[in-house]
Amino acid sequence: MKIKNILLAGIASLMGIAYAVAAIDNSAEEVAWVVGDQPIWKSDIEETYQQMLYEKVPINGDPYCVIPEQLAIEKLYLHQAELDTIEVSETMIMQQVEQTINNYIAQLGTQEKVEQMFNKPLPAIRETLHDLISNRSRVQQVQQSLVRDVKATPSDVRRYFDKLPEDSVPFVPRTVEVQILTAAPAIPREEIENVKARLRDYADRVNRGESEFSTLAILYSEDPGSATRGGELGFAGRSTFVPEFAAVAFNLNDKNKVSKIVETEYGYHIIQLIEKRGDRVNVRHILLRPRVAEKDLTDAVIRLDSLRADLDKNNIPFEEAVTVLSQDKDTRNNRGIMVNTNMSSNNYNTARFEMSELPQEVAKEVNNLEPGQVSQAFIMKDPKTSQDIVALVKLTNRIEGHRANLSDDYQLIKGMYEQSRQAQILNDWLEKKIADTYTRIEDEWRNCEFTHKGWIKAGSK
Repeated sequence: MKIKNILLAGIASLMGIAYAVAAIDNSAEEVAWVVGDQPIWKSDIEETYQQMLYEKVPINGDPYCVIPEQLAIEKLYLHQAELDTIEVSETMIMQQVEQTINNYIAQLGTQEKVEQMFNKPLPAIRETLHDLISNRSRVQQVQQSLVRDVKATPSDVRRYFDKLPEDSVPFVPRTVEVQILTAAPAIPREEIENVKARLRDYADRVNRGESEFSTLAILYSEDPGSATRGGELGFAGRSTFVPEFAAVAFNLNDKNKVSKIVETEYGYHIIQLIEKRGDRVNVRHILLRPRVAEKDLTDAVIRLDSLRADLDKNNIPFEEAVTVLSQDKDTRNNRGIMVNTNMSSNNYNTARFEMSELPQEVAKEVNNLEPGQVSQAFIMKDPKTSQDIVALVKLTNRIEGHRANLSDDYQLIKGMYEQSRQAQILNDWLEKKIADTYTRIEDEWRNCEFTHKGWIKAGSK
């Protein structure tokens, strides 16, 4: 079960990073709190409040009580990070900085609009983001070190579940377990050559100065994530890209020339260098995907429907057919079992899916099956490459919606227990840290119901 972050989820500098990049000179600002030797400025609180409103983050209570306490907690974790000499990978920080900036540009349209929104030039935005992302990572590392020894035994889980109030037992939506067998029809050589010819034409037009690469990317690229930005991918390290793409992108040196055609599992690309910066590169690309012929898809459907007839007669086990025939490398060696890779799901890294978590075409077929049945062959988009493929799916299990129980939902309850233990450990650590740390809260900021006790020391003013 995935361990989720439990505290500081509401701290603005650890969530999205919007208005917080609009820095204010604090040199003559009003101090609201002091934690150790670190001030919390009134402008910090206002800035964070605006960010939370922008991101529509719920604030449980008076924001002028909730937010300064959250910022104070963050400072306690950062102080512990200093004591533990926790370091953060500079490469990781810069990758996240560039990814965040690229997201801003994608949302607002241009770099100039981003600078206008935050009222500062891009280098200053990068500097502020660098600090925010670095702090976030250091806080997370402190939390992880504090809870790393939490282990759940079956008896721990059972005791935890037995003590849960009835209204705290979660309702588990209907889930299914599915096996899949896929066939990817060969793409005709003529279609591949046609795609390559189009890419060579685009490259020649750019190299001759007749067209802008970015314009052609907007018009023709089949990568929806970058096409609207003129094919720009943003600064990234070599490991961000598939090896074939990285090998070409990182060897480009002339910004005015276009790369040779690059084949990857996603299709065929041409690439243009924008800028190199250390071990990161920013490039544009145009992606074209050759199409499978309708006749070949139809033939594949007929073949898999014929196989389905054998499966229905138990002439061949589904698992054996997957091992011999399936072309999906992610499931072929796993007897066709689909694994949930949605990291925000309670079923993450298990064979269980809520219906909404399955690919749309798979969910449609599964909805009409009973456990043990195999679907008719159908055409679907490969979730990774978006190419047309043909598939059979077998519904191996369906668990109807129900209140969680140990028999069906052990992993879910185990995760709840671990999160509860982690939250208690972090809460106890914070209570002790607060008691041992000098804090001063100015009079107009003291009249609050704080989540944690001990901020206002006995006899303090």
